[in-house]
Formats: sequence, C-alpha cells, structure tokens
Amino acid sequence: MKQRIVTHLVLALLLTTAIAAQAPGRPTIFLVRHAERADAGAAPPPMSATDPDLSEAGRKRAESLAVMLKDAGVTSIFVTEFKRTQQTAAPLAQQQGITPTTLKADDTADLVAKLKAATGNGNILVVGHSNSVPEIIKSLGITTPITIGDSDFDNLFVVTQNGTTKRFVHLHYR
Repeated sequence: MKQRIVTHLVLALLLTTAIAAQAPGRPTIFLVRHAERADAGAAPPPMSATDPDLSEAGRKRAESLAVMLKDAGVTSIFVTEFKRTQQTAAPLAQQQGITPTTLKADDTADLVAKLKAATGNGNILVVGHSNSVPEIIKSLGITTPITIGDSDFDNLFVVTQNGTTKRFVHLHYR
C-alpha cells in the first residue's frame, strides 16, 4: 500500500511538472489505450468484428484513470466509436462534466488535426487503441518509438508543447 501511495505521488508530481511546462494556450495531451476488454484472453474475433465492453479489471482501470487526471485540467476528451474507448473515458467525463467527442478509429489524421489546432486553457484526453496511440504520438512530432503490446493497458503518454519544443513523458498507471 505504501508503494502505491508513493507511486501515485510521483506520478502526480510528473503530471504537474508536464502541465506547468506548457506554453500558454497550448494544451497538454494525455493519451491512453482503452482499458482491458471483457473478451481478452478468450481468442476473440478480429478487433473490427467485435465491440466488447470493458472487463471488471478494465472498469477499475478506467476509474483509476479518472482519479489520476482528476486535477489535470482536462476539458476535452476524444474517443473512438468503440465501447471500450468510451467506457475507459466515461468516469473522467462524468466527473468533469465533459461530453466526449467521438471520431472514427481509422481517421487518425482528423484527430491529429484537431489536436494540433487545439488552444485554450484546457487539457485533452485521447483514448485510442494499441495501433492508433503510437501513430497519434508520432503525428504530433514525437520521435520516440512507441509499441503497445496486446496485454499492455497501463500506459499513460503525456505530450506538451512549449513553442516549437515538444516534451514527451511515458508513465504507467494501475
């Protein structure tokens, strides 16, 4: 339990530093893959052929994400048309009174254009998929190679921009 508290404090400090480093009017972008699927490990059909809910572990992870980002100033949330991304974002969206924007999972270019054009006082949460999150991060100008494995659900990526300087932080949450 003590290690979990220390982990949360370290993550909170890193998030605070990332948010404070941004230029005025440029949002911090938080990116996560959806939480665990209910059909994980059951040899599910291809991703596009099914739209499962989150598992119990996935629902707990979604709640944990809401706790982690509670004070991060998130004012916009982007999800895909799949339930697993919407359910991952739901606890934070409800807590903050935000209606997520739904975009097609295969239209990364539209999402990236919206992220690059975003200005204002609020930060952004993007809930995507194992293939789209690395593509989005790369399209935002981050050159660090990102790979998300089939069983990786705990990644929290943070992208900030200060003028032409971009910062990237890769965290993990439970």
